[in-house]
Amino acid sequence: MRVGICTLELFISNSNSLKSKRQVLKSLKDRIRRSFNVSIAEVDGNDLWQKAVVGFSCVGNEKGFVNAVMDKVIDFIEKTPTVDIIDYKIEIL
Repeated sequence: MRVGICTLELFISNSNSLKSKRQVLKSLKDRIRRSFNVSIAEVDGNDLWQKAVVGFSCVGNEKGFVNAVMDKVIDFIEKTPTVDIIDYKIEIL
């Protein structure tokens, strides 16, 4: 069994309040859950308007499968116009 863990630091440029930030993140998290069947949550930066740290994880039998899913999720987030990735870190256990 392999477990992939990814932490992403995101910048939400159009956010001017915590409410608008949460709307953007909720939409993004719901689309990722539906599309890729991963667990995802905001793990840091909860009180900042334009910054969020999001973590997601994936479990699979092979390292290649887990790595492919992680890459697809990151590509999906990169293509989202309302969110920019500042930094990310991937660990596969």
